[in-house]
Formats: sequence, structure tokens, C-alpha cells
Amino acid sequence: MGNYFAVGERKALGLNNRGPIQFCDDGSLSAHIREAYSRYGFYVFQSVLESRELDDLHQDIESILSHAPVTQGSKFNKFGKKALGVDCKAPTFFWAAPLSDPFGGTPDAGGRHPVKMPEPCPDPNTPEKAIFLILGSLQFSHACLRTYGHPELLRVAAAINGEDFTPFNEALFIKKPGVGASVAWHQDGLTHWESDELDEGTHGFNFMAQLYGSTAINGVWVVPGTHRLGKIDIKKMVAAEGSPYLRDAVPMICEPGDVVMSNRQLVHGSFANTGNSTRVTVNFGFHRKSSVLGVKAGGVHNAEAIYDAERIEDRSRVIALAIDARKKRFPKEDSFYYKPFADRSIKDVWNTHSLETLKDYNLLDLSI
Repeated sequence: MGNYFAVGERKALGLNNRGPIQFCDDGSLSAHIREAYSRYGFYVFQSVLESRELDDLHQDIESILSHAPVTQGSKFNKFGKKALGVDCKAPTFFWAAPLSDPFGGTPDAGGRHPVKMPEPCPDPNTPEKAIFLILGSLQFSHACLRTYGHPELLRVAAAINGEDFTPFNEALFIKKPGVGASVAWHQDGLTHWESDELDEGTHGFNFMAQLYGSTAINGVWVVPGTHRLGKIDIKKMVAAEGSPYLRDAVPMICEPGDVVMSNRQLVHGSFANTGNSTRVTVNFGFHRKSSVLGVKAGGVHNAEAIYDAERIEDRSRVIALAIDARKKRFPKEDSFYYKPFADRSIKDVWNTHSLETLKDYNLLDLSI
């Protein structure tokens, strides 16, 4: 494993797909970034989040974990008060046994994780279960909401998915050392695979903001280029390799404040965190409007539904709210202009009570 991780890191750092966010004089995304993202399926934007924003995120996420259920199924947090998320209808906190693979080889999440990852033996002093995934994260954190409204990232989203881009969903991934669970190899998309219009961008992408950085041991691994190959038989891929340690895979190597743009069609996954450093990823994704409008989907992140224009607009209001929240924290920034809401008569204005209005907003996730 040590050799596999070391070789993977060298390969990852040898790819020409990392650097700052850059735009051309006409406002378009740098051709180099677009080409590298298209070739590999992911791009590491370096030093996107500055120290003040990282500090805000650290504080909010520590608060979320402190106010989460003290154990799986509990209605109370460690302070003996009502825990976050216990009265939510939408899915929020997900738990897993230390160093386990909760999805691999199961029918969960639409059965898209067909092969189980290795499950190292945890230290006997670790908890029976720990939180590894939090969905609907924007309802719990003003800082996450502000990062969601980051103007440069939203400009990238518009460049990749069009000015009428829509949300997908938002999440926090928690990978503590000696505890953090695996996420088995998978591709994210569940729809459109048989469509004649399928292309490398059909299922959108995720931004993955790294609070503490990301290493070969605790980070996400991807198989570059697989986003262009359609639906892949992952079980067959692993069987041909003879091991879940896929030789063509590389890890996402990041410093604190880096943000990865990762295509959802990539074969990707992560190993149990047997290292000594924590990874916390602030995850939020976006789609082309054409990929979701009129589509019947759901079943993983939300109930099956037809994504009509009204639902898309309702779900997209979180973008406008995030832009306003960020403007009030970082007033010297040039805010992003979200074109679909340009003529909207009702404006989404952030205040200290805004998170209350977002309760269960992720019931409207646009999951394809």
C-alpha cells in the first residue's frame, strides 16, 4: 500500500492539471484549464480559499460536529440538547464503522459501488461508528453557504455548464485518521447513460474544497479520462486488475484552500484513512440545465421526481442566497451575477436567520 500511494502521488503531481483559476480577457475560462479538465476529468485549483475563509469553515464544521447526534440514532448532541438534523425529513448525517466500506458491494446508492474496498482493522479504542458524510450542509453553516457563493468558482461553473447552470447537491466528507471510511469505486451518474446525447459533461461536476489538504492516503482517487468512456463495468475493471488498487488511478493531492473540479462521470473512490491527517472536503456540485430539465430522476439523494422548471428555480435560489451571504462577509469582492435570476422580482437576501429557511432544502436536490 505504501508503494502504491507513493507512486500514485508522483503520477498525480506529474499531470498538467493544477494551478490558480484563470480567465481570458474576454471572461472565458483559460483554454489550458478547459483542455486539461477535458483530458483528465479533474483540475486542482490552487489557493482558492484564503485563511479567513478557511478559519470560518473550520469553526462552523467543528460546531456542526459538536451539535450533531452524539451517537447514531440519538436525538441529542454531546451537550444534552436536541441534535442538528434530528427533525429533518431529508437525509443529513451518515455514519460508518471505523475504516469500513459502508457502500461497496451493496445495493445502496443505486448499487453504483459494486466492489468492496479493503477494510483495515481499526484500533480497539476507536468509536463503534463515526460520522463520515453530511448532506444538506448549507442548512447548517453560514460559512459553507458563503463558500458556495464564491464568485470565481461560480464563474467556472458558468463557463463549464452554461450561464443557466443549476445545483446538484452539497455535502461534507469527514475522514479522520484511523477512523475515516472508504468510498468504493464508482461513477456518480445514474441516468442518461444510454442517451444518444451523452457526452463528457452530461452528469455535471463537483467542486471539492479542501480544509486541511488532501493526500494519497486520505484523499479521493480517480482514473483519469474515464469520464469520456460512458458507463464502465467497474466490477470487471477491478477483476481484471486483480485488486481494488487500480494501477491507472491517481489521488487528488491538495493543500489547504485548494478546490478540485471533478467530473461526476469519472471512476473515483477513496480508501480508508489509515494515515495520521484529517481530510474535510466541502463538496458542492452543478449541472447543465439541459441535463435536468424535464428529466425524471432521483432515488439516491432525493425522492424520484420530474425536474420541471419550477423545481429547478426553487432549488437554484440557494445560489442567489449564497451570493448575498458572501457579499456581506467579503464586501470588497466582485460578486457573481447569476443570470437566470436577473429578472426575478423576489430577491434572496441573507441574514442571520437564513439557515432556518433552508431546512430540508436538499429534498429538492437535482440528482441525475
